[in-house]
Amino acid sequence: MSDTSRRPRRPAKPYRRPQKDPVRILAFDALRAVDERDAYANLVLPPLLRKAREKGDFDARDAALATELVYGTLRRQGTYDAIIAACVDRPLREVDPPVLDVLSLGAHQLLGTRIPTHAAVSATVELARVVLGDGRAKFVNAVLRKVAQHDLDGWLEKVAPPYDDDPEDHLAVVHSHPRWVVSALWDSLGGGRAGIEDLLEADNERPEVTLVARPGRATPDELLGEEAAVPGRWSPYAVRLTEGGEPGAVTAVREGRAGVQDEGSQLVALALANAPLDGPDEKWLDGCAGPGGKAALLAALAAERGAVLLASEKQPHRAGLVARALDGNPGPYQVIAADGTRPPWRPGSFDRVLVDVPCTGLGALRRRPEARWRRRPEDLDGFAPLQRGLLRTALESVRVGGVVGYATCSPHLAETRAVVADLLKQFPDAEPIDARPLLPGVPALGDGPDVQLWPHLHGTDAMYLALLRRTA
Repeated sequence: MSDTSRRPRRPAKPYRRPQKDPVRILAFDALRAVDERDAYANLVLPPLLRKAREKGDFDARDAALATELVYGTLRRQGTYDAIIAACVDRPLREVDPPVLDVLSLGAHQLLGTRIPTHAAVSATVELARVVLGDGRAKFVNAVLRKVAQHDLDGWLEKVAPPYDDDPEDHLAVVHSHPRWVVSALWDSLGGGRAGIEDLLEADNERPEVTLVARPGRATPDELLGEEAAVPGRWSPYAVRLTEGGEPGAVTAVREGRAGVQDEGSQLVALALANAPLDGPDEKWLDGCAGPGGKAALLAALAAERGAVLLASEKQPHRAGLVARALDGNPGPYQVIAADGTRPPWRPGSFDRVLVDVPCTGLGALRRRPEARWRRRPEDLDGFAPLQRGLLRTALESVRVGGVVGYATCSPHLAETRAVVADLLKQFPDAEPIDARPLLPGVPALGDGPDVQLWPHLHGTDAMYLALLRRTA
């Protein structure tokens, strides 16, 4: 008599070892470093990629995918958080950060790339098995299958507040910026909806790599010999690598004769160097020189005129970066570690002074997308005294007839025009110079006399520049 009291057993599924995907594991490691150590992706990612290439795990396509996964996930973090929140049964703050990073990587592959749906889900679940374990991988699988039910536009219709109800909240979700940043950028633009949407979209685009040929050491023609290199838009020393490109593979960059420098940063240095002076033009100061990009360009320009640059940076390790950037400059220069608000030099010592002050960095969100999630409105209060102190020192350090350049990589009005207006009240013997003629060919520079550059209008970081002349 046969035994029918038990159901026949199904053959046990063979154990499947999780498959390691070096591209996605590297992207996950980079995101964890950004989250756990407050690191910047543009500093964390290059050494991880270099190590992977040295091990033979990566080719150029792998590196490009890993870069897209990291930067794309960080740029769209706010949007993806809103979508993931609609797909889980708990507040996001109760989801472990490593799990949320894996979910965000999966959401970006599903909604922000052309990776097929089945491949995006399976690859992310496999990543979860490797870095989180089988239990959490099941949770990741369930959430991503919900995410995959709609494309990005479909999700935005569901999770973004209507524009007419709250324009800033709508733009914050759709374009993945904190609400307060949207509001601040909108105020700085002073325009309509099209301008702010164009700017927010530009913030989410991957910027081109821009090189600077340092005068007297390299020429743009030399750099234009590189693959996919084209001239800069505005700076005569700029060359753009239109297909990403690896700056470290450029001989002139390796030798320090050229560097990586946003074109807006180049324009700030050039405008200060070319501003008209009354009297001698022999002593220049970069009062906030770290990490050295503007100082290297200024030093090269000064050398062509027989002038000397003093590059001052408060933090010793950053002063070391400045010294490295200036090493090999054809003319004399000096690099010191000094507090720009309590300088060791005498008042009135310089003919030209640049202070590119510490700021929130809201003008460089294309390059440092994680900064938008770290900054808070209260950070402005922390920077304000330092920015005013540095501009005050700059005005005291320049001689009568000399020129001061005040620059920030933030368009926030509290860090730009408000600072300049306050210092002009304290220094009635200083006057603004119209900076616009010193950026020849650059369109859409506003009413002046100061200049605000924009990613969506100029293809640069949102650099701000005010030029001031000491009159007495």
